Amino acid sequence: MSAKTNACRILDALHISYTLHEYDWDEDQLDAYTVADKVGLPADQIYKTLVLRGDKNGIMMACIPGDAELNLKSLAQASGNKKVEMVAVKEIQALTGYIRGGVSPLGTKKKYPFYLAPAAVNVNPVSISAGRRGLQIFLKGEDLAAASEAILVDITSHS
Repeated sequence: MSAKTNACRILDALHISYTLHEYDWDEDQLDAYTVADKVGLPADQIYKTLVLRGDKNGIMMACIPGDAELNLKSLAQASGNKKVEMVAVKEIQALTGYIRGGVSPLGTKKKYPFYLAPAAVNVNPVSISAGRRGLQIFLKGEDLAAASEAILVDITSHS
């Protein structure tokens, strides 16, 4: 098994039960549907973590199901911004300590406001990045919400 990531260490410290799932990844296929297929879960149980910047309140993170799109207007309203936009891929590592395709909602370099789609609370398991490509954490959605100190708000648009 792989070395523990910061996300794993946080869950361990909180005594939250989880399992790790490794898979072969490809730079060109980091999407939630590919990950879902490789770890054997439906895409709506794979939660992708996005890093965004608000025009008033700066950096924030959002976590939504893999089969959904982020509703930027809903997130802007929930976070007290007029506008939010995704940060450039080249900024992600400096901001979070993670690289694209391996951003975990847990264990970032700095604690940012974290918005989670409320549906996650009822999902078991939810799959999130463990903090590196090719490694997912499966845990209860309610545990993810607690561990991440999530702000639960509907921020998705299903396609």
